[in-house]
Parts: sequence; C-alpha cells; structure tokens
Amino acid sequence: FCKLSKMMRGFRRLAQLGARVTEQRVGWVATSRPALARMYSTPSPLEEHLAKGAKVEARLEDMRERALAGGGEARREAQHKKGRLTARERINLLVDPGSFREYDMFVEHRCTYFGMEKSTFPGDGVVVGSGRINGRLVFLFSQDFTVLGGSLGEMYAKKICKIMDKAMDVGAPVIGINDSGGARIQEGVDSLAGYADIFQRNVMASGVIPQISLIMGPCAGGAVYSPALTDFTFMVDHTSYLYVTGPDVVKQVTNETVTHDELGGAQVHTTKSGVAHNSFDNDLDALLGVRDLVNYLPLSNSEPAPIVSTTDDPNRIERALDHIVPRDPFKAYDMKHVIEKLVDFGEFYEIQPTYAKNIVVGFGRMDGQSVGFVGNNPVSASGTLDINASVKAARFVRFCDAFNIPVVTLVDVPGFLPGTAQEYGGIIRHGAKLLYAFAEATVPKITIITRKAFGGAYDVMSSKHLRGDINYAWPQAEVAVMGAKGAAAILHRKAEGEELHAKEQEYMEEFSNPFPAARRGFIDDIITPSTTRMRIIEDLNMLSTKQQSNPLKKHGNIPL
Repeated sequence: FCKLSKMMRGFRRLAQLGARVTEQRVGWVATSRPALARMYSTPSPLEEHLAKGAKVEARLEDMRERALAGGGEARREAQHKKGRLTARERINLLVDPGSFREYDMFVEHRCTYFGMEKSTFPGDGVVVGSGRINGRLVFLFSQDFTVLGGSLGEMYAKKICKIMDKAMDVGAPVIGINDSGGARIQEGVDSLAGYADIFQRNVMASGVIPQISLIMGPCAGGAVYSPALTDFTFMVDHTSYLYVTGPDVVKQVTNETVTHDELGGAQVHTTKSGVAHNSFDNDLDALLGVRDLVNYLPLSNSEPAPIVSTTDDPNRIERALDHIVPRDPFKAYDMKHVIEKLVDFGEFYEIQPTYAKNIVVGFGRMDGQSVGFVGNNPVSASGTLDINASVKAARFVRFCDAFNIPVVTLVDVPGFLPGTAQEYGGIIRHGAKLLYAFAEATVPKITIITRKAFGGAYDVMSSKHLRGDINYAWPQAEVAVMGAKGAAAILHRKAEGEELHAKEQEYMEEFSNPFPAARRGFIDDIITPSTTRMRIIEDLNMLSTKQQSNPLKKHGNIPL
C-alpha cells in the first residue's frame, strides 16, 4: 500500500510538471510568432542580389529601347518624309551586317538650364561606334536629327572625340554622318568648346587616318569646319545643306534672298565652291558610294595602298589607245576614257567629277593595286590649268602622298589659263600649290605625256624635274615652251603668209615632238600607247620598294 501511495503521488507531480511545461511552451510560441514571421519573411542576401539584378536589367532594357527609339516614332516618320534615313538606318547600311559595335549608348547631357533636365535621351543625339566595311575596320558617328535636332552639346562632342581618339590609336578611318541643327544653344560655351575639341582632332588625324564626311541633312555655322578639315566630303541632292550662315541671316545682312539649296546645297558645293567632292541622289546611294571609296584607301598612313586579287591581265594590250588621241592637235578627247582603258576592268572612282572639269582626279586599280590618277582633260577648257583645277589636283596629290598611294599623271596641257580673272584671282599662288604637291610627294610617280606639254604647265605636271620616277611620252607628244603657231609668231614677228607657215613647220619639226626632251633624259622612253597599261604595272612593281624622304623640318610653307 505504501509503495502504491508513493507511485500515485509521483504521477500527480509528473502531471503537474507537464502542465506547467505545456503552459510555458504555449506562452513562448505565442510571444515568438511575430519574430518567427519576421525571420522567415526577410529575403536573404542572395535573394536581395537577384532582385537588384532584375531591376537593373529592366532599367537597362528600358534605356536601350529609349536609345534605339531616338526622338520617337513621330520624329522618325518626319525624317522619312523629308527623304532622309535615321541615324541608325544609315549606319546599318554603311557597315557590314552585324559588325557595328556601339559605344556610349547611355550617355546623357548634364545641362539644367532652360528646363533641359526634363529633356534627356540616352545617347544624347549621336550614335558612335566601330564597324567593318568589306571586313576592314572603320570608326563612325551618326548624328540623330530626331533627338533635339541633332544639336551638339558637351557630352555629344565627347562621344565623337572618344571614337576619333580610338581610331587614331588603332589606325582606322573615321566616317562622320552629319545631320545636325548646329550648336545646342542651351549649353552655351560648352557647345562651342565641343566643336573646337573635334576640330583639333580633325587636324591631328589629318594625314594619319582617312577622314570622310557625309552631309545628309543640315550642317551650318561652326559645324561646317569639321567636314572642311576632312579628306572627302559627300552630300545628298536636295536634302543636305552646308553653309556658315543660313538664308535668314544672309537676308538680314546683305538683303539677298536665297533658298537653302541655292546657298549651300549639293550642286553649289560640287560645281561652284569645290567644298564637296561629290553628290548623290539619295542617302542609300551616298552610303554605297562611301563603301566603294573605302575599298581604295589604306586604313592609315602606316599601311601600303591596298591590293586586291584580280583576273584582269596585267599584260593586256589596249589597242584602242593607239587611236584615242585625234591627229588634229586642236580636236578634243576625253582623258577619262584613257584612264578607263588603263585600269582594271575599266573601274574608275572619280573625285569631284563636276568641279574643275579641265582636270580629272580619282582612284583606280592596276593589277589589283590602288592608284591615284591625275589627268588634264582636253574636253573642258582644252585641259588648261586654272585656279580651281590646280587646287583640286594639289589636294588630291597630297592625299595620295600622305597615304602611300602611287600617282599616275596623264599630261595633255597647253599651259595655264590666261586672262585677268585668273591673274586677279591669284593663279600664280594657286598654280604653285600643284607644283608644291608634286614636288613634295615621295610616293611612286609615273607620268605619261599623251599629247601637249607646254610651258610652265609641263614642269608642274609631275615632270622629271619634280622627282618624277618614270616619265613616258606617246609618239605624238609635244614638249615645248609653247605651240608652234604662237612660237613662230613671236620668233618671226615680221613674217606673214607662206613664210610664217614655213616657220611654223620648222618649229614643229625641231621642237613639237618628244625627241628634244628624250635626248636630254627628261623622258625615259617614247612608248606605244597600247602598251601603257603593261608598262605602268611593271613600273609600279619595280617602285614598290621605293624609299625617298624630304629634308627634316617642322613643315613646309605651301602657298595656301
């Protein structure tokens, strides 16, 4: 009984203890539930990191979409209605598919004046980056008129400067597509500083990497000087304009009434001013034209002229050249036809075809190698050298020399164009530019006199005296101070009629032929015209290892 009684007391104590424990556990759970809820609802560091990443990705995608949209659908449609492509459409057509790599897509301006903080666009109105044209690296920028009118500000300019610096670092051409309303007035002097920064880089890059400008919309005010500093400038008919001051300012200052096209359109700059090197009917043709040009150019001045494989026979005899020059010395022929017979497959890329037509300049290939051609053209002003022709050819020769492109010169020149307009306009100074360019050039220089080479113009047109490497003459060539008729009239002032005619014939026999120059070594050979292509290609191969330099100096003082 006693043992049973003790057991019962033990059970009662155990029950009491269990009740107390249960009560304590229930109370603990009740008081700890909020803490547990908070513990299990707080995200872990990993969850926080993933959530943050998702937000960044969403924001990135939104900014990318905004950048790609430019100024919006309405402004893009307005651009198309004007006959213009958008900035990104132009890039996509210019470079090889899938090769464009954009930089600084998310750059925005920092201006807070005039409510500009409310008008920000990723990219700030210009698309910059690198791409490839036929597999060869180029850097480019394309101004976006749909974003703030393509106006240039501080960050906009920094984007352009960055890719220009990179192009210089790696040695690749820069192509600028201009379509801008000018400086961003709201940013004040920062815009002007941006232009000057670009100009400085244009100058530093000159002669180091090819620079090409496409004017595909308005380009006015200070903005015009960047294209002017580049090597080639191309425009689009009726949709691009290039001028320092617009029609409204001209009207206020001079009381002249002109349209955008009349003041600074493509036709003005390709036929009258010579500022642009060619014009095209539309954006597409312009972009394809630039692609063609790039194929002829080295990527930088540290590379030789590009060479491509060709199936055109280097020993091809072109019989048509034996008859292309008329027997009548006063009858014209087109020097472009001569060039087309010489180059591979007749493909000649002419530069400034509608400006100073009395001289022809451009690029062709001979046995696959890029060559620069300069030729007097008798179909225009008898092929005389005037102010515009001299400047046009001089600039082209200097470009070829800067970028290691051999120069072939075709000569049929009766002299410099006489007249007060030329003398008052400075033909002496401008003609000296062409002389300077040929004399300074150290690239291979091959010259062919096809018919006339008279007076000082003979000297200027890459003569042996200006370090011409190979100088040829065709059999009908005349190398003399002047033509027989003029020379006879001066030498025999009193002669008339049959006597004067006899003196002309005497002068022709003695001087109006290539033999006096050949006897003195001023002409290396008198060649059959049909063999000209073969001879030039042989000489280019021989001259491929030419090494020549000018005296050490800071720079020359060309008569600008």
